[in-house]
Amino acid sequence: MIPGEMYGGIFGAIILIFLIYKSVVITKQKEANLIERLGRFHSIRRAGFSLIIPFIDRVAYKQDLRINELAVDIETITKDKVSVHIRVAVQYYIKDNPDSIKNSAYELSDFRNQIRSYVFDEIRAEVPRKELDEVFENKEDIEMAVKVGLSDAIEKYGFIIQNALVVDIDPDPNVKDAMNRINAATRDKIAALEEGEAAKIRKVKAAEAEADSKRLQGQGIADQRNAIIKGFEESISAFGNNTNIDQKEIMNFVILTQYYDTMREMAKDNPNVIFMPHSPDGQGLTSHLMAADIAGEMMEKNSKKDNI
Repeated sequence: MIPGEMYGGIFGAIILIFLIYKSVVITKQKEANLIERLGRFHSIRRAGFSLIIPFIDRVAYKQDLRINELAVDIETITKDKVSVHIRVAVQYYIKDNPDSIKNSAYELSDFRNQIRSYVFDEIRAEVPRKELDEVFENKEDIEMAVKVGLSDAIEKYGFIIQNALVVDIDPDPNVKDAMNRINAATRDKIAALEEGEAAKIRKVKAAEAEADSKRLQGQGIADQRNAIIKGFEESISAFGNNTNIDQKEIMNFVILTQYYDTMREMAKDNPNVIFMPHSPDGQGLTSHLMAADIAGEMMEKNSKKDNI
């Protein structure tokens, strides 16, 4: 009898532990357990520890109250007959109140597939009304259309659509290559125009700089000649006022001095210069004629000044 009583006690303890195990419900944070009693919805258990009646009550559903994401891939066609692949990320959560939690579990049999069906319907109604460029440019319009359409359809079942994001728009590979070639050609055209403008600016600036250089060089030469002439005039005037030397002789002396200065400069830069035989004091008929012409012009200018 003693061994039988021991076996009975052990068996009873095992049954008690099993009943306790079946009666305890542990609910995690941001989750909700839906309890059914004899197949009928009974209550909702929140985060923490709770008890149910074993074999009469059971946890029928565990609903996640966090924000979840569902990716939906759709193949559709645009208004300009371009096949395009679109991926939409739907972010949703269950409204945290008893009716919404209950409806989210009992009203929709396969929520994720039903969400996909709604997204398919909205995308295929919105994209075919836009050309490919408009699909890229007005992505927000597609997102808003999907979000509003989904919200109207499933909010009554306890779900809230937080975002419906168009995360990828991928045209047919041939179309993508054509778009890349068009963009590359456009950028090459802009680059060529910019390079042409830069070359034009460089040439204009170089021409302006050269013109300024020539102008300043000419002005310097003119100033130099004026200074030389003025010095000659002052020298001749000084000789004419203080001595009885003829101005023609003075001019010949100045020309002869310039002649020797020129020879000195030529010999300084190139010591191998060869000078042909000549008479420095006479310089030949050509030199006399040149000196006479210059002296005549200088004396005429001086006489005009004296008359004034």
